[in-house]
Amino acid sequence: MRIRVIGGGLAGPEAALTAARFGCDVDLYEMRAMVDGKPRLTPAHQTLEFGELVCSNSLKSESPHTTPWLLKQEMRRAGSALLRIADETAVPAGHALAVDRVEFSRRISRAIDAEPRIRVIREEVTRLDPGAGLTIIATGPLTSPALSAEIERLTGSGHLAFYDSISPIVDAESIDMSRVYFAARWDKGTADYINCPMDREEYDRFVDALLAAEPGESKEWEKLEYFEGCLPIEVLGRRGRDTLRFGPMKPVGLRDPRTGRTPHAVVQLRKENLRADSYNLVGFQNHLKFGEQARVLRLIPGLENARFLRYGQIHRNTYICAPALLDDCLRFRREPRLMVAGQLCGVEGYTESIATGLLAGLNAASIARGEEPVAIPRATALGSLVHYITHADAKDFQPANITFDLLEPLDEETRRRIRDKKERHRAQCERALAAFDAWWAGRSEVRSSHQHRSQELPV
Repeated sequence: MRIRVIGGGLAGPEAALTAARFGCDVDLYEMRAMVDGKPRLTPAHQTLEFGELVCSNSLKSESPHTTPWLLKQEMRRAGSALLRIADETAVPAGHALAVDRVEFSRRISRAIDAEPRIRVIREEVTRLDPGAGLTIIATGPLTSPALSAEIERLTGSGHLAFYDSISPIVDAESIDMSRVYFAARWDKGTADYINCPMDREEYDRFVDALLAAEPGESKEWEKLEYFEGCLPIEVLGRRGRDTLRFGPMKPVGLRDPRTGRTPHAVVQLRKENLRADSYNLVGFQNHLKFGEQARVLRLIPGLENARFLRYGQIHRNTYICAPALLDDCLRFRREPRLMVAGQLCGVEGYTESIATGLLAGLNAASIARGEEPVAIPRATALGSLVHYITHADAKDFQPANITFDLLEPLDEETRRRIRDKKERHRAQCERALAAFDAWWAGRSEVRSSHQHRSQELPV
């Protein structure tokens, strides 16, 4: 049985490569294509490559016993193809896993091209026929209007939507290095971030300019419903004078080595690639007109003459009401031959999207062999994430990153015994990895395939 995967972002390629690794033939559909000699793209994409990162280039923390680290550890143990590529294309980013976005997507595309079980079809899918075979829908936050309408028709349920923004990128050569310093927060990891310090006067001047800046255009019928975990800086600025200082401009742990003091506020810049010829403004997603962005952001110390390689932008993120629609194997309850993965199913973040693609690929491979997929345990990080999106209150459902709040709490006896918060988190992580290992070992078909199929990917 051929498996159809729709979407060439992060979840789709991970699902396709995973299913192929376990012996399944896959048709991978992607609507971005060359049409009459010109690339047909989405509003947020700039290339035809698979796995293109349109926002940040970070897959979050690699600090042991954090939830982003835990989720990635589970994915590594399951042989995630995209996470392996992320490790191979990593750029220095302190304690975070950040990638060279161009090389990352290039290697994903090469891995797909080199997989004989995957057939790439460059066309938009507008119809879903459950009777035609097993399908994984991983079209992400920019699911086309036609396919969105088709999903709505099949499920009888509307979509929820929020709006996500893209951070600006500056040319490294245009940064005034005499006004900035390299440091990692609390000296944790290597000092790979450029820090632009502000005193109170500079911060106030920046906030005044930000609040007065003219926003980008929005269609009148669009209601801007931002995701709380990815708010534009101008929205944060309107919530209070010091909100930015407790958010993306938080100076805590970023002592200026030149003065020995902690600045009033700090803007951090993170490398975009290994060449370190461009940097993105961490957490500075926004929805301002391009000219206004240049004017406001050049008030940041060190960026007075910044050349912007990409301005911040806004795009619509679409996701389904997963608690009302999906089971714990990511299948539509009413149409179990249709599965959903990635941001469309209600997870937020690159790592979370790849993880659900991995799980969908594993489950689809089991179904293709005529077996019932085994739900991932609630005690794991990935199981906790899936449990949240499939059991949350449907009326107030919002996408989620992996956090300790989603993991099962420790039992009362353990909580009494372990008072330290970090040690409790360590215990939760150890319990999750033990549960994941037991689940993985119990999948005899996965273990057999894992032993007889090389996991090396082309570079």
